[in-house]
Amino acid sequence: MRILNLFFIILFLASAALQYNDPDPYLWVPIYLFGAWLCYQALKGKFQPAMYYIGWAVYGGYALYLFFDRSGVLSWWRDHHAESIVQSMKATRPWIEETREFGGLLLLLFAISLNWLWARYKLKS
Repeated sequence: MRILNLFFIILFLASAALQYNDPDPYLWVPIYLFGAWLCYQALKGKFQPAMYYIGWAVYGGYALYLFFDRSGVLSWWRDHHAESIVQSMKATRPWIEETREFGGLLLLLFAISLNWLWARYKLKS
């Protein structure tokens, strides 16, 4: 888990740094920094259940919103035939940005869920 947490910390810090040109960096920088902080806490062996609940609520709630939003993931899949999300972002294609953001939230949820499971396992042993 140590190497995985180091990987997630670097990934989330890099993701936060890349938000400087995003239309809403004030939202995404804290989202990624909180995920990096939770992974750092797990790396240090600190487990704060309330912080994980907050992470799940925020990340999960926002992921659901992006999934069902008018120009969200469902629209990208159904109306735009799951076109490539690695192309450049244009204002005329907001479903690409929403789908990318959804992917970031899934990575965050995956990382904190792994740390939660690992912490629960360690507490039982």
